[in-house]
Amino acid sequence: MAKGVNSAAEQAEQLKQNGNLYFKKNRLGAAIDAYTEAITLCPNVPVYWTNRALCHRKRNEWARVEEDSRRAVQLDPKSVKGHYMLGLALLQREQYNEGIKALERALDLGRGAHPHSYMMEEIWQELAGAKYKEWQRDSTKRASDLQKLEKSCEIALKENYLHNISQDEDGITDSTSEQLAALKLVFSKAAEADKPTDVPDYLCCKITLDIFRDPVITPSGLTYERAIILDHLEKVGKFDPITREDLHPSQLVPNLAIKEAVEAYLEKHGWAYKME
Repeated sequence: MAKGVNSAAEQAEQLKQNGNLYFKKNRLGAAIDAYTEAITLCPNVPVYWTNRALCHRKRNEWARVEEDSRRAVQLDPKSVKGHYMLGLALLQREQYNEGIKALERALDLGRGAHPHSYMMEEIWQELAGAKYKEWQRDSTKRASDLQKLEKSCEIALKENYLHNISQDEDGITDSTSEQLAALKLVFSKAAEADKPTDVPDYLCCKITLDIFRDPVITPSGLTYERAIILDHLEKVGKFDPITREDLHPSQLVPNLAIKEAVEAYLEKHGWAYKME
């Protein structure tokens, strides 16, 4: 019995390898068939589902991407690829809130397991794009609502002005003008939160000048983007790029205070998600 189980697992693994080879050659149909056979033999292996989902993604078969990705995260709640592709599939269905949550989950899991993987950058790009679109949609609605409200207030003030004129009350012209000016100022202030400005320097990496995603702090007290400083330490040398002091990857510590500050800033200023 054990031999039969092992044989099925070995066959499934070989089919996965075949599928990977077909995928690299862009033979997506053959890759899907190979992964499907592997799933038939060993349906509880998450990577078979995520690999097949990746094929469906390349063919823009988003319903199937969602189906396979959901199965993968059911089998392995810590599957980075599973959450990532589930998020992409949900965004395609315009399920923005759930899609963003899945991408955020993928990013959090990936940062712990693969902090400087190329996939982390890809996930961040997709998440930032989704959050920016969400901000665009919400800010457009807010602007429209503010304009309607401002117009209604102007009409009410002018109607009150005409009523007072009919009552022969004195001093109403200046008063109404002041009220209209104050009204414009109030609504102008209300719209400022949705107007892009410069991101504060302390929220940006000193190397890339981009807003932090995964900030880490060095013994000297400087904060860098994790992937960027790790790349520097690997390719340039084991030293701090600004202080020139010796620095090793093991000395980097997550800067949770800056991370929380960035999250709070982005929550209020969604335009800052825009990628140049």
